[in-house]
Amino acid sequence: MASEINMNTFLKDRLEHMKGNGHAPGLDSFRKAGFESFEKLGIPNAKHEEWKYTRIGPLFDKNYSAPGMVGNTVTKEDFRRLRMPGSERANEIVFINGIYSPAHSVVISPELVVMPLDEAARSEYAGIVTDNLGQSAKYLKDGLNALNAALADGGIFIHLPKNKLASHPVYIYNIALTQMGNTLAQPRSLVHVGEHAQLQIVESYHTLGVGDSLTNQVMELAIEKDALLEYYKIQNDEARASQVSTTHFRQVGKSYIHAVVITLGGGIVRNNLNLVMEAEYCESHLYGLYFSGGKTHIDNHTVVDNVKPHCLSNELYKGILDGQSSGVFNGKIFVQPQAQKTNAYQSNKNVLLSDEASVNTKPQLEIYADDVKCSHGCTVGRLNDEGLFYLRSRGVTEKTARALLVHAFAVDILEHIKLQPVKDYVDRLISERLEFDNYDQSIA
Repeated sequence: MASEINMNTFLKDRLEHMKGNGHAPGLDSFRKAGFESFEKLGIPNAKHEEWKYTRIGPLFDKNYSAPGMVGNTVTKEDFRRLRMPGSERANEIVFINGIYSPAHSVVISPELVVMPLDEAARSEYAGIVTDNLGQSAKYLKDGLNALNAALADGGIFIHLPKNKLASHPVYIYNIALTQMGNTLAQPRSLVHVGEHAQLQIVESYHTLGVGDSLTNQVMELAIEKDALLEYYKIQNDEARASQVSTTHFRQVGKSYIHAVVITLGGGIVRNNLNLVMEAEYCESHLYGLYFSGGKTHIDNHTVVDNVKPHCLSNELYKGILDGQSSGVFNGKIFVQPQAQKTNAYQSNKNVLLSDEASVNTKPQLEIYADDVKCSHGCTVGRLNDEGLFYLRSRGVTEKTARALLVHAFAVDILEHIKLQPVKDYVDRLISERLEFDNYDQSIA
């Protein structure tokens, strides 16, 4: 039986374990700053405006086993079941309890550089690490971001050099093992896409075992001039699995980003997505779909910061909420004084499928320039009665008619998944949720 430890002991033990283990001095300073910040900020509560609708504190009242506890294993059968479609033609990066596992990872693209973050910090890539690590803390001034920095052990560095096209996408698996008790995982990733380079990334989350898991993840991505990045996040974990996931994009040169976040399951799920447009003529498209049931709580917080002029951003998030589930969308667009000629659009649309489901939505604009085109909006409603009547009049059962309308609502987001195996996988998950197996969707 694994011994479990409270949170304060957990933090102190982990930091003590990391001292003197050959880590790069630069990261030791980074961790120390993170721990000091965490001691000041603590775990967010309802008094923290950015966490007003999401109660994360109770998750930290649990005991957690230390990462790497003997007895926690991933079998070949486990990994076969959780592998994403298209994985046989992908680079596979595996985190186990927040620690990068080279033994389970496979890199098949020769142009791609993948190494432990500590190793990168003392290699020829040290300058890239110094310039880009920790940038998310400027936008997320809360204890959870600081906690991840304090425990940044076993992170990874992904680099695609200048003028390179990644010949295969990168699949990142965040696996929490709970066979020996509850698990707190702290994955950390730093991604750098060089000038004129192109990269595709797919992240997924999985819990194996009967215990609870909490994944507090941070991924920071820097995209250079004329680079292109496609990013997909697929969250379809167990009800006992909660996540706080931060994705921080920096467009440090004129570049293009296409990002899709799909959240279909979990306990409490908080997604922080930040986009900082630090160069002129950047373009970005952000899409999100959250489809919840049971008592799942899904919170999407997005920030688009227009720092330079002539940039374009388009953001569309859709929510489908059933059962006793709840959702939050808080989207902010900042236009700095020097960011003239900005085009920024934001929309959040929600459908409630039950009387007990709820959503809080708050799109926001803060504009400090006078020559811009910006818009935002949100809707909350139920399925269209006329649409239901039309389908019923054609002989479609009420259950099938509702499923068709829900699927049609979600398709707007699914069509933006450009990797066909991933798109088909997400569509299948949604169809299974809607019990689409026994009829032909073409009747719609």
